[in-house]
Amino acid sequence: MFYRPADGHGLPHNPFNAIVSPRPIGWISTRGADGRNNLAPYSFFNAVAYVPPQVMFASTSTKPDRGDTKDSVANIRDTGVFCVNVVEYAMRDAMNASSAPLPMEDDEFIRAGIAPAECTEINCARVTGAPASLECRMTQIIKLEGAHNFAVFGEVIGVHVRDDTLTDGRFDLRSFHPLSRLGYQDYARVTELFQLVRPDA
Repeated sequence: MFYRPADGHGLPHNPFNAIVSPRPIGWISTRGADGRNNLAPYSFFNAVAYVPPQVMFASTSTKPDRGDTKDSVANIRDTGVFCVNVVEYAMRDAMNASSAPLPMEDDEFIRAGIAPAECTEINCARVTGAPASLECRMTQIIKLEGAHNFAVFGEVIGVHVRDDTLTDGRFDLRSFHPLSRLGYQDYARVTELFQLVRPDA
């Protein structure tokens, strides 16, 4: 099979986001200028640089009460900060609940039964008990091709790491089973790790 995306794929569901998988999930928490908390998962997410540490996520849809984007991007535009919370398998149901398209005045922390904790370096809530949370200062928002596509970049200026995720001085993924996005309604958890020694190591 071959198709040109501009012509359509002819399948019951778009295969694109299933092809590019697995993808880490950025559980993005923000706070509006009005003080309301927001929390939403984004699977177009990744780390993009080491020094200084930087991350990005992309938002690809809109809400009627937010004009050209969604709550997360709108809040970041207003405040210039956001927090990325790592999603573990044990938090899958709460993460999924926080993806509901709620009105801007609703708090996803409350709706999903998640306890918020205050960030240290930024005026924002983070997910209590997350394996790790990255406090970020927005560096740029880039408008991508398409009606409602935005890429948000941020510099990580504060890092929270849950104590039980550290083993021999390393952030141990085996201690909590990271959750990843596949495609359609499918997710996966990391349960098996192995090492490959790079040729230049």
